[in-house]
Amino acid sequence: MSAFQKVTGLTGMKDALPPETTRWEQLETIVRDWLAIYGYQNLRTPVLEQTRLFTRGIGEVTDIVEKEMYSFVDPLNEDKLTLRPEFTAGVVRSAIEHNFLYDRPRRVYAMGPVFRHERPQRGRYRQFHQIDVEALGFPGPDVDAELILMLARLWRLMGLADIRLEINSLGQADERAAHREALIAYLEQHKDVLDEEARRRMYANPLRVLDTKNPAMQDMANGAPRLFDFLGDASLAHYHGLCARLDDAGVAHTLNPRLVRGLDYYNLTVFEWVTDRLGAQGTVCGGGRYDGLVELLGGKPAPAVGFAIGMERLLDLWQQGATDRSPAECQVYMVHQGDEGQRQAARLAEGLRDAGLKVLVHAGSTGFKSQFRRADASGAVAAVIVGDDERASGMATVKWLRSNAAGEGQQESIAFDQLAAQLQQRI
Repeated sequence: MSAFQKVTGLTGMKDALPPETTRWEQLETIVRDWLAIYGYQNLRTPVLEQTRLFTRGIGEVTDIVEKEMYSFVDPLNEDKLTLRPEFTAGVVRSAIEHNFLYDRPRRVYAMGPVFRHERPQRGRYRQFHQIDVEALGFPGPDVDAELILMLARLWRLMGLADIRLEINSLGQADERAAHREALIAYLEQHKDVLDEEARRRMYANPLRVLDTKNPAMQDMANGAPRLFDFLGDASLAHYHGLCARLDDAGVAHTLNPRLVRGLDYYNLTVFEWVTDRLGAQGTVCGGGRYDGLVELLGGKPAPAVGFAIGMERLLDLWQQGATDRSPAECQVYMVHQGDEGQRQAARLAEGLRDAGLKVLVHAGSTGFKSQFRRADASGAVAAVIVGDDERASGMATVKWLRSNAAGEGQQESIAFDQLAAQLQQRI
C-alpha cells in the first residue's frame, strides 16, 4: 500500500501561527476600541451568500464578479452560492432583510475572511481578511468626512506614517451617463491602444478602462474626459463640503480624477488611503458612498457610505514599524523543581491570573537551566521560582528578566501570599 501523500494548505490561503497571531489579536483589539469611540456596533453576516447578491450589488462587469468569485451550485437544492468576496453587499442584504434601518440610521462594522480567486502576492491572498465599516442612512458629506477622520486617527493609534489620502467624486447617475457617452466616444477614437480587456469593457463599463495598470494605455487614460468635469452643482457642493471638513481637521488630501474603485455601486465620494511601502498593492483602505445600493437590492431608498481595510496589508505596514517583532507569550513564567514544586507553582499561577497577569507554568520536569532558557524565550518580565527551598520557606524567588522597577537581572524573595499583589503592582 502506498504511503499517504502529505496534505498542504491551498495556494493563497495562509496559516497564521504564533507569535504572528498575537499581532492579529492586538490589531483586532485596537480596531474594536477605535470603532467603539465613534459609536460603531458589530454586525456579523454569513460567509456564504446567494451568488445573485454579488452579481446584482457589485456589478456583472467587474473583476470580482467576472474572474474572482468562488461560486458553486448547492447539490441539495441547486441554489447558486458564493463565498463572500466583500462585505458591503451582505451587510446591506442583512439590513434590508431585518428592517435594520426602519427606525434610525445605523453605524456598523464587520471583521472576518473574504475570498477572491486571484494571483497571490504580497498582502493579497485568496482568503484574506477585511475590516468593513458602514454608515447606513446618512446622506451628507459630514459622515463621509467622519469616516476619513476615523481612519486618520487609526493610523495615528498604530504609529503608521507614509499613508496618503486620495479622493474623487463619481457624481450621480445622470452625470455619469453624460460622462459615459463622452468617454465611449473618446475610447472609440483610441481603439488602437486599447488592450483586449479594455475593448471588452469599453461599452459595458467604460469607467473601469481608466483604472488600467497597462503602461501602454496610461497616456490615453490621462487624456480621457474626466468625470469630475461633468459634475453638477449638488455633486460639487457635496465634494467641497467634504474637503472643507477635511481641511478643518488638518487632513491632507489629493484629488485623483481617475480614482473610480472596483465596484459598480459607488456614487459621489470615493477615497483611498495608499502607501508606497507595500509594492504594487499600495491601497491600504478604500471606500466611498453608495446611495443606490439599498434600493438596488430591494430595500427602501437609503443613503450609505463605508470603507474596507485589508487586514493583511495593515499588519504588514504595522510590522515594518514595530520594534518588538515577537510579542511576549506571557508576563510571568513559573519555574519549578520536583512534583510538589510543580503543583505549588500551578496553585500560585492561578492566583496571579486572578490578579489579571498572563502566566505560563513550565510543562514537564526539565532542569532549571532549560526552564530559564524557555522563560527568557517567552518574553516574560519575571520568572517565579518554586523549588524545595521556596516551598519550605513559603517565599517564591522572583528573577526579573526584563527592565522594570526592580532592575533587569535582579532577584528577590516574595511571600507566596503577597506574590500576586506585588507582581500586579510592578509589572
